[in-house]
Amino acid sequence: MTRPALTSEPRPQPADSPVGACPRGPAGAPAAAVSAVRRADVDAERWPDVARLPSPGPVRTAVARHLVGRALDRLALTRPSPCADVTAAGPRLTLHDADAFYRRVGRDGLIGFGESYMAGEWGSDDLAGALTVLAGHVDELVPAPLRRLRDLWVTARPAGDRNTRDGARSNIRHHYDLSNDLFATFLDPTLTYSSAVFTAFPARFESLASAQHRKIDRLLDLVGVGEGTRLLEIGTGWGELALRAAARGARVTTLTLSAEQATLARERIAAAKLTDRVDVQLRDYRDAEGRYDAAVSVEMIEAVGADYWPAYFTALRRTLAPGGRIALQAITMGHQQMLHTAATHTFISKYVFPGGLIPSREAIAEHCAAAGLRTLADNGFGEHYAETLRLWRERFTAHRPAATELGFDPVFQRMWEFYLAYSEAGFRSRYLDVRQLLLTEGTHR
Repeated sequence: MTRPALTSEPRPQPADSPVGACPRGPAGAPAAAVSAVRRADVDAERWPDVARLPSPGPVRTAVARHLVGRALDRLALTRPSPCADVTAAGPRLTLHDADAFYRRVGRDGLIGFGESYMAGEWGSDDLAGALTVLAGHVDELVPAPLRRLRDLWVTARPAGDRNTRDGARSNIRHHYDLSNDLFATFLDPTLTYSSAVFTAFPARFESLASAQHRKIDRLLDLVGVGEGTRLLEIGTGWGELALRAAARGARVTTLTLSAEQATLARERIAAAKLTDRVDVQLRDYRDAEGRYDAAVSVEMIEAVGADYWPAYFTALRRTLAPGGRIALQAITMGHQQMLHTAATHTFISKYVFPGGLIPSREAIAEHCAAAGLRTLADNGFGEHYAETLRLWRERFTAHRPAATELGFDPVFQRMWEFYLAYSEAGFRSRYLDVRQLLLTEGTHR
């Protein structure tokens, strides 16, 4: 993916501008600054669907205004103006350009909802809180009779997003090769991009790095990684799990399709003087070679795509030595929600993870069984991911100047903030979960 071009510096806005002058936090204090965006300033080449409004659709816009507007009012999310004195508790959502907001939502649903935020047409004093309220009532936003007609108004996923070998490389580059320095603006020093495991909430008395090490150690303990273990990792990240496994005496082969991640992981491994124990391969999981005592794959299945889950589990099973174990960390959603999402082009699939799909527990169980694997343990800890995402979002917000220096414009920054808050809301509302599974050979039960 080409690095986003930097647009002109945001200018102070008058009170009646698309980005209001008086956003306030829940207690009435000014909210944290959000990179200002005016639609007229958006780079139309980089962000074509944000820079321009969709063509007028009077019926869809009217329906969106009626259904979404009524839902926002019912959920006490609507604020009449940016500077209104609101005393009710809870997050608020402010429409800076209501006509544009409802036109986008009417035309493109949740994609339009996100693009409207990117365009600065709405904001919130508590973005994650507002999205959590919406996520917790997602089934109430559209009446049941209209939900049955969803195929008439949702957009199908682009065929080009499928994770063929070429498609997978392209999709991974789109996200993970943005910039190692960008990810460093919000990840902890371990550069671990998956859910941590905390001792308490909120996480005020331990570092995110220690919580990430706790997560990694639990996975390594699950599969008994120690001196001499032959370990396969599918999905290298920036190398922290491989480093900790090698420090235990394991010999690690770790696979990634991200050139940026591979380069930095190798540098970190060399700095730790563990090059003789860790082999970082720029290789598709379908081409994994060798047999291993243990395999670990952390939040990789979500990037595989439903069409290739059989190949993913087959690769894990094929590379496992007799008696070997697999530790899998996976985000999950309800099965019916997964089926709907699989058929729908979403904000996340358009802007963040093209080709990705979060599986259901049922889908994982089905594909494990088909590959000749059975589940020995399955533990969920979704509240830990909500906390992880909160910390990432706060770090990203605090380091916006660094993102700007790297060339990521205000529209990208609002997109990334929305992605992190949207994900956090999914876990806080229990729409999403994250689980650690222990798999081994045999019939699934």
